[in-house]
Amino acid sequence: MITMNARSERCLKMRMDDMKSAVLYIHGKGGSAAESEHYKPLFPNCEVFGLDYQTFSPWETGAEIRTAVEKLKAEYENIILIANSIGAYFSMNAGIDSMIRNAYFISPIVDMEKLVGDMMQWANVTEGELKAKGVIHTEFGEDLSWDYLCYVREQPIQWRVPTSILCGSKDNLTSLETVCAFADQHNATLTVMEGGEHWFHTEEQMRFLDDWIGREENPI
Repeated sequence: MITMNARSERCLKMRMDDMKSAVLYIHGKGGSAAESEHYKPLFPNCEVFGLDYQTFSPWETGAEIRTAVEKLKAEYENIILIANSIGAYFSMNAGIDSMIRNAYFISPIVDMEKLVGDMMQWANVTEGELKAKGVIHTEFGEDLSWDYLCYVREQPIQWRVPTSILCGSKDNLTSLETVCAFADQHNATLTVMEGGEHWFHTEEQMRFLDDWIGREENPI
């Protein structure tokens, strides 16, 4: 008798249905859909797509992502999501849980309220000041928005997709403690690259990323 864990069962079914599978890549800030090309060799039996979203708020970008997923779902039975940094946060605000087979998050922003609070501290901005002004520009290039903060607080993340997470031990935007708490709460698998940064871009980091996806897709 052969028994399989949930991940093995998922992978077996994906291999059986692979001609009906699509991968959707959601980039992070400053990225582009062109980054999706990197993932094509990692998913040789899937069609790989990237989304160049045109908005930058969770409610607007979430709507763009949902539209893209709905279009793919009309053609493909299985959709695999790969999301980078804030792209993961946007994806979790898109209401796409029921349409996604599984997800890969790379350096995801999983606690936006904490990140906004950190940025307010960096800019020495109080909640009262932000509420009064609405939007405050910072020296480090990020705009702080009262509407954005209110949305984040009023729309807590609810994510029910089997998810694998990769992050670096030197991520300067999301602490290991924060991502561990998210992984525990959402029953996600977590892999940490020692010395890795928020932005996976060096040859060593990308090789680690590729190996990680390979292991998750084809567990022994």
